[in-house]
Amino acid sequence: MKKVIAVALAAVTLFSLCACGGGSNSNTIKIGVYEPQSGANGAGGKQEILGMQYANSKTPTVEIGGKTYDVKLVISDNESSNDKAVSAASKLVAEKCSVVLGSYGSSVSIAGSDTFKKANIPVIGVTCTNPQVTEGNSHYFRICFLDPFQGTVLANFAKDELKATKAYTLGQLGNDYDIGLINYFTEAAKKIGIEIVGADQFPENSSDFNSYIARAKEKGADVIFAPCSTQYAQLIVEQANAQGVTVPLLAGDTWDSNVILDAAKGKNVKIYVSTFYAEGGDVAFENGFRSWINGDSTNLSNNGGNDIIAAVSVMGYDAYYTALEALKKAGSVNSADVLKVLPNTTYTGVTGKIAFDNQGDAVRDTAYIKTANTSTGVWDFVAVQGIK
Repeated sequence: MKKVIAVALAAVTLFSLCACGGGSNSNTIKIGVYEPQSGANGAGGKQEILGMQYANSKTPTVEIGGKTYDVKLVISDNESSNDKAVSAASKLVAEKCSVVLGSYGSSVSIAGSDTFKKANIPVIGVTCTNPQVTEGNSHYFRICFLDPFQGTVLANFAKDELKATKAYTLGQLGNDYDIGLINYFTEAAKKIGIEIVGADQFPENSSDFNSYIARAKEKGADVIFAPCSTQYAQLIVEQANAQGVTVPLLAGDTWDSNVILDAAKGKNVKIYVSTFYAEGGDVAFENGFRSWINGDSTNLSNNGGNDIIAAVSVMGYDAYYTALEALKKAGSVNSADVLKVLPNTTYTGVTGKIAFDNQGDAVRDTAYIKTANTSTGVWDFVAVQGIK
């Protein structure tokens, strides 16, 4: 009977410890991952997540205030949709995440922002480049360059390297990223003598871009600037090729994707993109990441079926470590404490030194220009481009 009572008491004690946070759960910290895994930006979102998952596999624990915590990534799919943004953000709030990473896509970042703000949870944007993401708030930060910079870089490249004097622009109606980047490109292009001969916007879920491409040809555009999501970009590439378009297709970071490489392979098209990282920048990181990708069929599938390294994956990797630095600096798992120290948090990662200005934006002054090699199906490095 004493043995039975002892066992029962032990069970009660163990239950009490777990219920009071004395079990393994108390040693786990949650980092939210607010990213699209479906919808127009699903492919890019999955690649961005891969970088975070790889970082988590390499560094699964963090010491905060003298205590070691297991780091759990809690992923919430915002489905590339502004309408789904609040519910996806609310899931991470309910999970009591200490800090959130994301999103791929500026529109969903903006749409989910207030949900995180009300919960006092800081967010580190990874590749959301529209200025509105951080404007007017103190909880959203980001490690990427912004669209005013990116738009100017692309306009300079079009003028200096592509010798363009006429440009046609195309983006999705109501998409903050597309329209914002087009506006910045247009503003910069006009200042340096590039005429905008056409500016069209297509509705969501479009699949036929032939009339837009025909218009660009009719207007004599030297370059077609179409910084839209990969869902539409691959169709634009295919239909431009079918119409015999030989002028360059120019885009921002969203086109830096295996989806675009697959669409362009074997076709007579020229594609140039601006992005955050070019392969060859950190060989040790790249070898490790490739090995990790190829070692798991799900990872390989989420990377588009090959081991080409997307810049967004590298940015996701650096974002994870930036979050760990903030947690260590705060000495606390409380989101409010992390928010207090984030403005002064710095980290030197694969993509360079990361620091925030007074708005919470990254201090970045260079972008990488790459071109799609339609023979080999890989990206070729073209130049490091800044603003003159």
